[in-house]
Amino acid sequence: MDWQGWALFGLLATGALTVVMIAAQMAGWTRLDLPLVLGTLLTPDPDRARVAGFFIHLAAGQVFALGYAATFALLGTATWWIGALLGLLHVAVALTVILPLLPGVHPRMASTRAGPANRAVLEPPGLLGLNYGIQTPAIAVLAHLIYGTVLGLLLRVP
Repeated sequence: MDWQGWALFGLLATGALTVVMIAAQMAGWTRLDLPLVLGTLLTPDPDRARVAGFFIHLAAGQVFALGYAATFALLGTATWWIGALLGLLHVAVALTVILPLLPGVHPRMASTRAGPANRAVLEPPGLLGLNYGIQTPAIAVLAHLIYGTVLGLLLRVP
């Protein structure tokens, strides 16, 4: 497996994904703020949460990049289109499984079933993250396609 490539290119791909998501949020195309959502798992302060969430997101991106690198090693090849297909699988799981389950474990997120609690400061993302805007799924798909494509282009299979 390409360990050096994983360490470097995982960060690069995660950075590219993060730039797309933050740029889309700043453009008003989505209200999904991944650093805030992740960081408020640890702290209620939004400024501190964004910093903590940024680093949590980088770490999660490295874990997923390890999965991509292992998949490329198992397949014996790494190409942009295999990376893009893995990106589609990645985003499908994120939008249909991870985001809808988040209110069940997030201490500061309201639940669609139980409604907002006194401590809830975030709305639940809902299926496909649609509660954060109608374009959220499309932005997430684009960001994960870029993530997978970057890894597919840059990782090497020994």
